Amino acid sequence: MQRVLIADDVNQEGRKILSQSLAVDYLPEISAAELLTSINQYDALLVRSRTKVSAGVIKAGKKLKVIGRAGVGVDNIDINTATECGIVVLNSPEGNTASAAEHAVALMMSLARHIPSADKSMKSGCWERKHFVGTELFNKTLAILGMGKVGSRVAHTAAALGMKVIVYDPFVTAERATELNVQKVPLDEVWGKADFISIHVPQTNETSKLLNKTTLAKMKRGVRIINAARGGIIDESDLADAIESGHVAAAAFDVFETEPPADSPLLRLGNKVILTPHLGASTHEAQFNVAIDLAEQIRDFLETGIARSPVNLPLMKPEAVRELGKYIWLAEAMGSIACELANGEASQLEIVAKGNLATKEISPLAVVALRGMLAKRIDGVTYVNAHLIAKNHGIQVRHSRDNQTDQFQEEITITLLTDNSKISLTGTILAHDEPLITKINSHPINLYPAKMMLFTSHTDQPGMVAKISSVLAKHNINISNMSLARIAAREDAVMVMGLDDLLAQSVLKEIENLAGIRKAHFVSLESLVHVPS
Repeated sequence: MQRVLIADDVNQEGRKILSQSLAVDYLPEISAAELLTSINQYDALLVRSRTKVSAGVIKAGKKLKVIGRAGVGVDNIDINTATECGIVVLNSPEGNTASAAEHAVALMMSLARHIPSADKSMKSGCWERKHFVGTELFNKTLAILGMGKVGSRVAHTAAALGMKVIVYDPFVTAERATELNVQKVPLDEVWGKADFISIHVPQTNETSKLLNKTTLAKMKRGVRIINAARGGIIDESDLADAIESGHVAAAAFDVFETEPPADSPLLRLGNKVILTPHLGASTHEAQFNVAIDLAEQIRDFLETGIARSPVNLPLMKPEAVRELGKYIWLAEAMGSIACELANGEASQLEIVAKGNLATKEISPLAVVALRGMLAKRIDGVTYVNAHLIAKNHGIQVRHSRDNQTDQFQEEITITLLTDNSKISLTGTILAHDEPLITKINSHPINLYPAKMMLFTSHTDQPGMVAKISSVLAKHNINISNMSLARIAAREDAVMVMGLDDLLAQSVLKEIENLAGIRKAHFVSLESLVHVPS
């Protein structure tokens, strides 16, 4: 009988499902050392957020076939190592949607009516009605940043309360916004219109410190801010200053840059903030739902090899993935790069397999390229749900074959269309199994993709490399390699620098402000799944 280790506190109904056909060990307080020494006995591991499933644990799990996370986030699981070891990683992406949305709404209502501080006052023996005059939600403008499952549910609830709902989400089309009965606006318009702002975006390089001193200053005086999504999207120090100055009326947080937030400046603000200890999914129903969903997935996968919500690549035919080799990684990398370089709302992603590559099963390439593109903007995208998410956002996905190539025997071209831009990349896998991007739009290039890269577009002229290098050197950012593409001397050029260090938005802006630079983009490929050839 196959064995399952449950290493965190999981609802007993989920445990019962697994126990019907599997041998289950329930050890919710197992230590990291004990996990490392005992994991080799198990075919499956089920965790929540407490247990860290490191590369060492995964490699020690010689019998492991599947790792399940009861919830959405899989930050505590080394996905790359699991994939390299052929281990499926599952999560439960929808079980806590209602709970997370309801908690965000509860925080918003609590801010509007001072409920926590009024309750504290009453319990201390006071009757201070005049101190707790609130504000109605009716007719107020709520801005939602990110219209995924949770954001959409918050929007629906807010509309029912009579609020005016505006949204910012680059992947939501105007037609989709109309269906959801919300108004889509550019990000710069959000700040001046919103009475309340609710955050529902993933924590990425693009959204890190999205709310900061500059954006907070653009907001309406008296705005109230809710973050029940991810820590790090709001600069907590800048927000604390804005609250103390009175520009921001109040804020409610369920997530923090560091958890627990021992040194957060938010802790000193008293009744001006509402703070909860990451309770978004902490309801009996959510815990029940994710436990049932994940238990069923683990059971089904061990019995049939089929799972509903894999985070890596299990549902693709193994023989097709093996035949495509490193093109799987290259396609996802190119989708990710295209998303970072594009401007506007995505409308179409096209994948073309050329030459000998066109004779192979290419549908996995469309899946991974789409996931690479979507995951830059949307949280929770997997290889299984990527097409559904694209459909819901009005993005067409096309893949085709072409017997002709530009340069190599096998090539892949990925083209992303938006409402105001077109980004096309062509690449190949060299004979020594090394990925190479050979063209960016009409610019020929020899680009070996790095984990972190700086892309710039500029006019080809003397001194451009030196200008950019000097800014990077000033901020102690190391360059690992460089590729330059141009159509002709003194005309349009594209330069790509591989970096060893993270590039902050402030440094990116400094580069973009250099004379001669038209646009600069930082692209990180660190979140990609590495698939062995």
